[in-house]
Amino acid sequence: MSGNRNLIGYCGLYCGACGIRQGKVKEAAGNLRKVIGAYGFDKIMPELAKWEPSMQHYAEFDKVMDGLVKLFGECPGCAAGGGDPTCVIRQCCQPKGYVACVECKEMETCEKLRPSEQTKDRLRRIEAVGVDKWAEEMQRKVSAGYCYLDEKT
Repeated sequence: MSGNRNLIGYCGLYCGACGIRQGKVKEAAGNLRKVIGAYGFDKIMPELAKWEPSMQHYAEFDKVMDGLVKLFGECPGCAAGGGDPTCVIRQCCQPKGYVACVECKEMETCEKLRPSEQTKDRLRRIEAVGVDKWAEEMQRKVSAGYCYLDEKT
């Protein structure tokens, strides 16, 4: 099993471990629509609005779900143009041709990385084991069901 170095974000996140890349937003919206449809809630919203006023906004809610899927339904990964287009780390690494900040001699003193010790720790791990080995480690975790969302819940 090999990791994909193209799934390494410039900041060292492994895009394969991202809930957005894994399709969790798209899946959640689809599951919610399935439940709503199975119970016919979408057809009886005007009646439900009599008991719960917020239900009068179902059409807007449905559009928001479409927007979530449109914005976060699929991501090609940071190196392929996904993620935050205004990311200062990406803007710094791309012109230099870096896979990640770990290739930069200024990584330890970089002001762009200063606010996030977690990012620096991740990059130090990549530096210690190498890009390819780290990508393999992350891919093994992802194959076992890992997602960055697991760290935040």
